[in-house]
Amino acid sequence: MKTTRLISILALVAATTLVGCKNNQQSVDELTTENESLRKQLDDRNAALESADRERLAAIARADESDKAKAAAPGGAAGDKNFSGIEGVTASQIGNELHVSIEGDVLFDSGKASLKDSSKKSLDKVAAILKEKYPGKYIRVAGFTDTDPIKKSAFKNNYYLGFDRAYSVREYIISKGLDGKEISLSSFGPDVPLKTKAQSRRVEVIVVSN
Repeated sequence: MKTTRLISILALVAATTLVGCKNNQQSVDELTTENESLRKQLDDRNAALESADRERLAAIARADESDKAKAAAPGGAAGDKNFSGIEGVTASQIGNELHVSIEGDVLFDSGKASLKDSSKKSLDKVAAILKEKYPGKYIRVAGFTDTDPIKKSAFKNNYYLGFDRAYSVREYIISKGLDGKEISLSSFGPDVPLKTKAQSRRVEVIVVSN
């Protein structure tokens, strides 16, 4: 009798333990499924935000290009002649903004965002003019690339490359005495190509009149 009762108790304990294990496993599976669902939602959200940001930048870029076309037409304003003669640098006045464009091939090696030592001579002159002629002005530094997709590079895509190139230029002109609080960054990546790939690869330092 006692033996039968003991066996019954052991069977009950085993059954309870088994049910508990199954419940624990079920909880783990549910949490795993929920976590994967949340991760997918986050990935989808980030992708949507990135896409929306590209759309916004593309729209701004198209507006900028429209302004540039008007400026290049008869009657368009010439840029500050102080920038004339600087290697790889051109300047044009677009509305109330001065666009100082610096050739990407002068600034960087292919697929890189670190400034060439040889580029610093041009940037020194650009920074000196900005500091002397446009003190206190708000400045935007924008990176542009050609339309070739990135295949072998440390950068995820051309938007990242354009941003890091703009960042390098911004940091350099800040080191030459410009106020970093008055300088913002943006990247248009491949959204605003020019006539040639070489012309498309550029960083623009844009001075905004107050």
